[in-house]
Amino acid sequence: MARILIIEDEKPMAEAISYTLEREGYETNIATDGESGWRLCQGDDYDLVILDLMLPSLDGLEILRRVRQESDIPILIQTAKDSEIDRVVGLELGADDYVTKPFNMRELVARVKAILRRSTVAPADEKEPSFVEGGDIRIDVYRHQVKIRGEAVEVPLIEYRLLKLLMKNKGKVLSREYLLRAGWEGEFAGQTKTLDVHIRRLREKVEVDPSNPQLILTVRGIGYRFETQT
Repeated sequence: MARILIIEDEKPMAEAISYTLEREGYETNIATDGESGWRLCQGDDYDLVILDLMLPSLDGLEILRRVRQESDIPILIQTAKDSEIDRVVGLELGADDYVTKPFNMRELVARVKAILRRSTVAPADEKEPSFVEGGDIRIDVYRHQVKIRGEAVEVPLIEYRLLKLLMKNKGKVLSREYLLRAGWEGEFAGQTKTLDVHIRRLREKVEVDPSNPQLILTVRGIGYRFETQT
């Protein structure tokens, strides 16, 4: 049974989310302010955090920043209808997905199920190579580990999938539509700009100079290509 932490300062909303998810078979816990939510993130193991960004005592973006320094636990953020900047910043800080208030509970449940499915890494296919390499990057497929210039780097699941797709197709242009479909395993329900945010975060990890990428290249109007000199 998946355990879900709900950090939401509007108690009726938090209770409604909790009730809906428990009817789906999940176990939930609620924090109604940022500080208590952060303590619960540190003190217990959850499979998913649903995080409102507008919180008293400690805002959601700061909680997201702190969690990502310690953990890759999936995080679904809640944002206000007109707060596009918060959505983008949240994704840049490592959120896995978002819902915009007000939202339908069925949409929330669908996104929760999709995130939890994505966070369960299936065993590698026997025909898949043990390692994928390009430039200074080496992916250990069986261990689900990425090393960049010899050092292990934490890479969230979506970014791991995108990086592996690009590297396995080195030199080929992969369309945005293909990356969205394959990276999210057919379950993408957000805006296409979400892909650009994840690519930007990948570049920050793998490129020597992210502002002048040499590995993950943009092919305007089409998508992205992974390229190395070797």
